[in-house]
Amino acid sequence: MREFALDDLARILRECADHDDWETLDLAGDISDETFEALGFDSLTLYNTLIRLELDHGIELTYDTLWQARTPGGLLREINALPARAAR
Repeated sequence: MREFALDDLARILRECADHDDWETLDLAGDISDETFEALGFDSLTLYNTLIRLELDHGIELTYDTLWQARTPGGLLREINALPARAAR
């Protein structure tokens, strides 16, 4: 299984964002160390992301894990450390 990449996560975050202008949300570049809050994401966006990861990609995380990751980079580390993904 290929490693889940920042571009994959940025696309999902953009699509799950609860913004009127989500299409113009700038997630280009290295957003790995930006906090979700600094990027403008709230708990609803993170919850939608959690559901989307599970339904579309079979990635099961708890909400606490997602919230404690604090950054896209932290979340990617959690995703790619899952046993099913580590066995690639």
